[in-house]
Amino acid sequence: MKAIVLLEDGLMFSGNSFGYEGETIGEVVFNTSHTGYQEILTDPSYKGQIVTMTYPHIGNYGINSEDMESESPHVSGFIVKEYSKIYSNWRADKSLDKYFKENHIIGIEGVDTRCIVKHIREKGAMKGIISTVNDKKELLLRKLKSAPDIVGRDLVKEVTCQKVHKFSQFPNFPVSQFLSVVVMDFGVKTNILRSLCNVNLNPVVVPANTSFEKILSLKPKGILLSNGPGDPEGVTYAIETVKKLISDIGHRTSDIGLPLFGICLGHQILGLAMGGKTYKLKFGHHGSNQPIKNLKTSRIEISAENHNFAVDLKTLDDVIPTYMNLNDGTLEGMEHKKLPVFSVQFHPEASPGPHDTGYLFEKFAGMVKKYAKKK
Repeated sequence: MKAIVLLEDGLMFSGNSFGYEGETIGEVVFNTSHTGYQEILTDPSYKGQIVTMTYPHIGNYGINSEDMESESPHVSGFIVKEYSKIYSNWRADKSLDKYFKENHIIGIEGVDTRCIVKHIREKGAMKGIISTVNDKKELLLRKLKSAPDIVGRDLVKEVTCQKVHKFSQFPNFPVSQFLSVVVMDFGVKTNILRSLCNVNLNPVVVPANTSFEKILSLKPKGILLSNGPGDPEGVTYAIETVKKLISDIGHRTSDIGLPLFGICLGHQILGLAMGGKTYKLKFGHHGSNQPIKNLKTSRIEISAENHNFAVDLKTLDDVIPTYMNLNDGTLEGMEHKKLPVFSVQFHPEASPGPHDTGYLFEKFAGMVKKYAKKK
């Protein structure tokens, strides 16, 4: 079926649809990963976004039940150069087309994705609409104008869990409470939870609006602030809770204080909770091949990233920068000068490089174990 994609500044492309039929609106971004489209589709951080893939051939290994980062896809739409109607992988359960139909996701192929990417790089990320039912430009532009912007919008409430629950890679295996860590779920990826389990930590996942008092009542040995979608300034309730957590950590002996680790949106919320500011990037960082510099070792590492906002280091006190993005010089990591609090903008669980930054979970586990022994 014929389909069109229209950007809010009037740039329009025609192509063919796959998956669900209808209309969808979201912020159009591009992802530079060569593989991993299933992980991208099911990453809650993409809520509210239409993703353009720079790799030209998508769908060739289908969809399987093991590589999901959440229970369902979260993208608003999907733009590719060529969709592969034939898939081949020994783990595949179904085609990407079937998966999209089941989950009401609209895809479009046969468009000039290089042109879209170049346009976004020059003009910045912007809202767009994919339609299989309407090609009237003026009508679609009016719909785009009235659609909500991502700035200031709380998308976390749409992806967070609804109740406290424990995560285990092996559900029938008894879980010890000795090294339990609370994960504030702003849209947590499953592989973050797996990565915690791999370093012998036991994740207790709580909704994003869980109170400071409730979190401490769970008697955690550490706190992880997860990834998630959208503008961190829109998640005011979480910022206030993290402020209280930092204050509580500060009242403990810093050498054995409750460790806190932030990832992606969690990193940004931590920055805001410590009195800093965030700002929107021109077109964000989306891909599994982002070069970053470890400022402690001067080592260059490859990271996976998915964010549209960044923390402004100049607005923070008592913080040491630990990582820098080599493409644009933005802050990629920080740690508190006195407290056991640190965070990264990238995704150490995503295994780019292939495992350049996975050691950060070991670092967090070491801090948790130290705290648990001193208690």
